[in-house]
Amino acid sequence: MKLRKLVFAVFGLLLLTTSGTSFYRSRHLEEAVVLSPGVSEVKKLGDYFEGIRGTVNDCNIYIMEGEEPGGTVFVMGGTHPEEPAARLAAWILAENAVMEAGRLIVVLSSNRSASLVTRVGGAYPPDFSIPTDWGERTFRLGDRWADPLDQWPDPEVYIHYPSGQFLAFVDIRNLNRTWPGRPDGSLTERTTHAFMELIRQEKVDLFIDLHEAELQYPVISTIVAHDRGEELAAFTSMMLSDMEFNMGMEYSPPSLHGLSHREVGDHSDAVSLLFEAPEPFLDATRGKTTREQLLTGKDEFVVKAGKAGLLFEKMDENGWPVDVRVGRHTSAVLMTMETWSELNPDRPLRCRGVPRYDEIIALGLGHWLHDPSAAPPERVEIE
Repeated sequence: MKLRKLVFAVFGLLLLTTSGTSFYRSRHLEEAVVLSPGVSEVKKLGDYFEGIRGTVNDCNIYIMEGEEPGGTVFVMGGTHPEEPAARLAAWILAENAVMEAGRLIVVLSSNRSASLVTRVGGAYPPDFSIPTDWGERTFRLGDRWADPLDQWPDPEVYIHYPSGQFLAFVDIRNLNRTWPGRPDGSLTERTTHAFMELIRQEKVDLFIDLHEAELQYPVISTIVAHDRGEELAAFTSMMLSDMEFNMGMEYSPPSLHGLSHREVGDHSDAVSLLFEAPEPFLDATRGKTTREQLLTGKDEFVVKAGKAGLLFEKMDENGWPVDVRVGRHTSAVLMTMETWSELNPDRPLRCRGVPRYDEIIALGLGHWLHDPSAAPPERVEIE
């Protein structure tokens, strides 16, 4: 009996050690960003709100100034780190974009805490690698919600501020349910408050929040637009659908609170949009959750769900590769800038250096990720 207890104790200690080591490595994985020649300044979110300074969510803010005056666009990646193409598309902007007119502000890890943890019980891989022209770049995967180690405890019911709407208790750690935030709230609420301060202080004209969605979710392959962004979104949707790929448009529900496309538009002068790309990796009907599935977007179970009429986007054996998903986002951002400039000629947004959908498909996502070891140290940041 004593021997059996000892064996179980040793086995438990081994599991604890190996899993603890894995969690530690995942949380401390350094992700390098090779700054685009267009990046003129890197600030911290804490520069806009002291209440977030020095916390795990005090993320990097990349600012690109054009030679000509114009509007200011803010592109947010990493709201939900488990939606990797959204974060990677922002990465492509940070490493390649050069503004010719106007300003571009990019954040890669808007809920940095959520990028440091994997979903409990989800069997998610902690990270994934993208092949490049010079090797591989490894990125954390992350979760939908901030790490409970960074924000605890959850309430029994989350009451959204300032609307008073009741939401799921866990959504108090969901960055896209806590807008516009509050200065004395939870870590996630203080994070969205800090972003609202950034938007106001930098006089942002156009806000774009990048996402991915499961194919069983009806809001997919679309632009969700605040009331003041409906014309912009409609024109962008039509142009993308005619020239590159099908892209829909949805109206932001006025009574659904906490989401960026509603609250940013309601609580600032910025036009707020949210982009959704398809990601089978998130579907409840998926098979084994692996790095390969994340990158290829292929899953036989999701295909079967489509044949049963359970999906809101097409799904076949070709899947939805990460290159396709990232390319949709970069093209959508560029087309939105072009449409914005047509509608607001006094505040243009012109950008070069960022690949469109067809270029990413032709050359691969990794072609647009640069080698940190070959860049000057002062042009490399760590997320």
